[in-house]
Amino acid sequence: MTTEVTPFERMGGEPFFHDLVAAFYEGVAEDSVLRPLYPEEDLGPAERRLRMFLMQYWGGPKLYQEERGHPRLRLRHAPFRVDDEARRRWLLHMRAAYDRINVEYRLDKVTEAELWDYLERAAQFMMNTE
Repeated sequence: MTTEVTPFERMGGEPFFHDLVAAFYEGVAEDSVLRPLYPEEDLGPAERRLRMFLMQYWGGPKLYQEERGHPRLRLRHAPFRVDDEARRRWLLHMRAAYDRINVEYRLDKVTEAELWDYLERAAQFMMNTE
């Protein structure tokens, strides 16, 4: 009997998501459009929440659900203006973070395509303002 390898494992497990999200928030911290969407002065809690969510989504530990319940992403982001500019900048910082860390992780093309398909759809889904 063989066990199927999850995308979480193919991507590199927790270290991949830790590095991806940390690099992403380095960009967000300096972004004049995205930074105001985070009311906390310290981005650490937001970084932790995104890391837990992505790990869970891709088949890793269900820490997000255990700690915060159902993701309800649109509801949680409803108080913030998420327009096309925010979507584009979010993807820009995620791409920069991915490109930076993928030198180490070297995701295969199929896994990379799965990741980007999800990230692009998620960014589009989060828009709540034209």
